[in-house]
Amino acid sequence: MPNFTTNRLNIHALERPSATPSNAVRVMLVHGNVSSSAFFAPLMTALPANWHVVAPDLRGYGETEAKPIDATRGAGDWADDLWALCETLGWTDSVHVLGWSMGGGVVMQFALNHPEAVSSLTLACPVSPYGFGGTHGANGQANTSDFAGSGGGTVNADFVKAVANRDASDAQGSPRWVMKNFYFKPDFALSPELEQAFLESMFSTHCGDDFYPGDLTPSQNWPMVAPGTRGVANTFSPKYQNLSGFSSLKTKSPVLWVRGAHDQIVSDTSSFDLGFLGQLGVVPGWTGLDAFPPQPMVSQTRAVLETYQANGGRYQEVVFENSAHAPFLEEQERFLELFLGHINNSN
Repeated sequence: MPNFTTNRLNIHALERPSATPSNAVRVMLVHGNVSSSAFFAPLMTALPANWHVVAPDLRGYGETEAKPIDATRGAGDWADDLWALCETLGWTDSVHVLGWSMGGGVVMQFALNHPEAVSSLTLACPVSPYGFGGTHGANGQANTSDFAGSGGGTVNADFVKAVANRDASDAQGSPRWVMKNFYFKPDFALSPELEQAFLESMFSTHCGDDFYPGDLTPSQNWPMVAPGTRGVANTFSPKYQNLSGFSSLKTKSPVLWVRGAHDQIVSDTSSFDLGFLGQLGVVPGWTGLDAFPPQPMVSQTRAVLETYQANGGRYQEVVFENSAHAPFLEEQERFLELFLGHINNSN
């Protein structure tokens, strides 16, 4: 588990070198929110021996140097960190990139910045190209001018406190409970060893205004909070994240998009979207379907990828019927078959 010294920060990563360094296939795996590279450990052991695989901890997570996150750049800090890692590895001419959840937005930004270097892109339950919260319609129109309902103030404060305090209980709302009920389908058979490893990974999240979840701005619009300028949840506010330009890239790598049929995190009816929770009556004061409908996250991703395809790119959408938010773990054998085919056909 090396640390890489780059020109931006010191990056910790899981690394599985290739058995054939002279013709290695370069693969980078990028994790999501409240997690780290540890979630990729089971997958890495199953990948082909001729692949050189690196799974970094993003800044703010794991053992990577904890430098503040400038949310006004969207996923820009993370994308630039990954490019600095590629420069250190000598991977600036070709790399296959996978992004999971929030990491899906990071790798799309990476591809926007360096399209010529991306040999293939895999999106695993990715955040919408228009971020998380505060938009409606397939084209990601903002519900309000200040993007209320997105950013650091929308994250459950008790959950943040539980992460910071390393709450290892099974209580409803605890990190363990969230992982077992939302990261995975509740009936997914997770070994005690992996469950503990993944829980420790969640605990490695740095908490605070510069990290998770970030700061907030009061709003006069429901739900009375708008994005701040620092930290994780503000990076994927639609105020700062708009990745729709991906569809117009001149250099277009093939895209594999996988998602779980039971995903309640990234969904057109997400259990973490205040628009949907307001509709259910869970969050009081909801202003109605016309003013603040649930964000159609999956539909927004599909719209961008369909435009990408219409502009000459190609993508494949695959739904994993027995998965929630982590199909590469929940249905690993099927995912491996798709992932290997995707990368081998991209070389």
